[in-house]
Amino acid sequence: MPKKKTDKDSSTSNKDLENFDIKINEFGEISSNIDIDKLNTFLNENVEDKKFKDIKEEDIENEEKEE
Repeated sequence: MPKKKTDKDSSTSNKDLENFDIKINEFGEISSNIDIDKLNTFLNENVEDKKFKDIKEEDIENEEKEE
């Protein structure tokens, strides 16, 4: 059974990413219409990092003091 096509209009997204377009060419190079640094800043502010989900701030401070 074929997959259903989804409408792009029905999806919800952040207003900051409006008109965001990203493509990967045949050589594996990523090209987008938004500067990579701006995209990284947006992701750092809006997406929780799974690697650090269970680590408490106290643990991080203790590790810094030990070094």
